[in-house]
Amino acid sequence: MPEAGRRVRRTVDNFSTDDVYHTLFLPDDWAPGKSFPIIIEYAGNGGYRDALGDECTGRPEDCNLGYGLSEGHGFIWICLPYLNNTRDDLAITWWGDAPEYAPQPTLDYCKAAIEDTCENFGGDRERIILCGFSRGAIACNYLGLYDDQIAKLWKAFVVCSHYDGVRRWPYPDSDAKSAAIRLARLQGRPQFIIGERNQTDETRNYLLPLKQTNQTFASTGFRNHSDEWILRPCPAREQLRAWLHQIVPDTRQ
Repeated sequence: MPEAGRRVRRTVDNFSTDDVYHTLFLPDDWAPGKSFPIIIEYAGNGGYRDALGDECTGRPEDCNLGYGLSEGHGFIWICLPYLNNTRDDLAITWWGDAPEYAPQPTLDYCKAAIEDTCENFGGDRERIILCGFSRGAIACNYLGLYDDQIAKLWKAFVVCSHYDGVRRWPYPDSDAKSAAIRLARLQGRPQFIIGERNQTDETRNYLLPLKQTNQTFASTGFRNHSDEWILRPCPAREQLRAWLHQIVPDTRQ
């Protein structure tokens, strides 16, 4: 059962199979009747392993950004799945099934999980932060700004390692022109864009001609393609936490 300071596996209505789930973490200061901002997180692609030993399973329980951001305090943290086309299993790489990579099942689950969190655990619909690593970083714009309905849910974004439109990927509409249409739905809301090695510069150069504002750029300071950097004391983590508490200023209690 969900309780303060505990991370649990949870499902939502209309997704009846046990293979489809998200993880829910209630902060250590959670109590019934209180309202909390929400961090929504998406994981990277599964099956990933590199020469440095960095790995990713692609599953909701493999997310770390939300805990590192919040320190387990003041924010409800939920890590969402990507679903296959038939809505009965997780998509471990990208979303949907090749070659269509249909996003709608994933979007439907996202909206249902947010509703569940707000109705049952005091999540605040006006203070929802969307974040993601690697595949999840791309998902911040590709899924999070997919249409006007879902785009309006977010107060701010944390985009870690990759960015929608910078490179072509196997799913439809991954090109820069399509990504720019999605980006227009951002409408000036803040994004913190961070990555390892040269990824942040690559994204900054992509965004420069698009004349976006309210975007903060930083480097993790690590060479690893992993979201575990945020679990270590480092200047990037302090910068990101300070940014977050400017966006949602009343969470340090």
